[in-house]
Amino acid sequence: MSTGFYWDERCFWHAGGNYALTLPLGGLVQPLAAGGLPENPETKRRLKNLMEATGLVKDLSVRGAEPATRQVLERVHPASYLDAFKEMSDAGGGELGLRTPFAKGGYEIACLSAGLAVQAVADVMAGEVQNAYALSRPPGHHCLPDWPNGFCLMANIAIAIEAAKAKGLGRVAVIDWDVHHGNGTEHIFYERDDVLTISLHQEHNYPLDSGDVGDTGRSAGEGFNMNIPLPPGTGHESYVEAMARIVLPALDRFQPDLIIVACGFDAGIYDPIAQMLCTVETFGEMTRQVMGAADRLCDGRVVMVHEGGYSEVYVPFCGHRVIQELSGSDCDAPDPMAPTVKARQPNARAIAFTSGLIEEMAAGFGL
Repeated sequence: MSTGFYWDERCFWHAGGNYALTLPLGGLVQPLAAGGLPENPETKRRLKNLMEATGLVKDLSVRGAEPATRQVLERVHPASYLDAFKEMSDAGGGELGLRTPFAKGGYEIACLSAGLAVQAVADVMAGEVQNAYALSRPPGHHCLPDWPNGFCLMANIAIAIEAAKAKGLGRVAVIDWDVHHGNGTEHIFYERDDVLTISLHQEHNYPLDSGDVGDTGRSAGEGFNMNIPLPPGTGHESYVEAMARIVLPALDRFQPDLIIVACGFDAGIYDPIAQMLCTVETFGEMTRQVMGAADRLCDGRVVMVHEGGYSEVYVPFCGHRVIQELSGSDCDAPDPMAPTVKARQPNARAIAFTSGLIEEMAAGFGL
C-alpha cells in the first residue's frame, strides 16, 4: 500500500507580521534583510521541490484536502475563538495570541492546514494509504483551544484526532519530536486516557514554563502524558536512545490503534532557534523506530504532521529522509553536510551524561 502525501500551495501563502526572527520590530530591533518570522514558506516549499527533483514524489500518493469544517473545528476550539479569528482575518489580519501573526485570509489557510491533517488520518484509518505525511502550514502543536501561540493558529493534530474519534477511532499515541514542547496537544488531552502524548524537546526552549518531566497528566489522564526534556546539544545518539528507552516501551504499554508524529525539524543542527544537533540520519532513524512500533502494534498506521523547522537549507533533506523511510522509496537525497554534522556531535562524556538523564526519566515513567 502507498504513502499518502498531503499538501496545498495555498498553505505556503500564509503570511506573518513585522518580526525579526521571534522579536517584534520596534525600539532597537532592526528588521532582517529577509524579513518576518522564521516560520516562513520556504522550508516547506523547498522540501516539496527537493522531492520533485529526486523523483520521490512519484513514489507517493499525492493528495489534497478540503478545509476542516466548522463542525470539526469546534470539537477542539470554542466558537468564540473561531469567530474572533475569522473576524480579524476578514479585516486584514493581525495577532490573536503570542507570536501568531497572520494576514488577510489567514483563517481560511489555517482551516486548510488542519484539513490536510484530518484527511491524512482519515485515509490511513480507512486503509486507502498505509501511512501518510501532511505538509500542514501553519503548524499546530502549540495552539490551545482558545489561545494561539508559537506560530500555531489551530491545533491541527488534535482536530484530526477528534474528527477520527467521531468515526470510531480508539487509542491514539502522539509523538512530538519538534524541538519545542508540544504544550497545546498536551493541554487538550491532559485529562484523558485514550490519547497518549509524548513530547521530546529541548528543555525550556519554548514555552519557557512548560514541558517538565513531572507533568504526567491529571485525573483519568494521569500517566498518559510524558515529557522528555533534553539538554541543549543532545545530538543524534541520545535522541535515538530516548526513543528506544522511553518512547517505544511506552507505545508497547499503551497499545495504540494509530500513531501520529508531530514532525518538526527544528532539532536539526542548523536550526536558528534551537541547539540540539540532530541530523538527517536522526530523523531517518526515529522514523524507522516509529514504523517498527506501528508494524507491531497498529498494522503500520502512522501519520506524520509537519510542525516546525526553520533552516531553509537543512529542513528539506531531513523531511526527504522521513518521507523516503515512510514510503520505502529508493529515491535518496544524501545529506550534503554529513561529514560536518558528524564531527560536531557531542563527545562521549556528554553522551554519557544525557544517557543518565534518559535512564532516570525512564525509571520515573516505570519503564
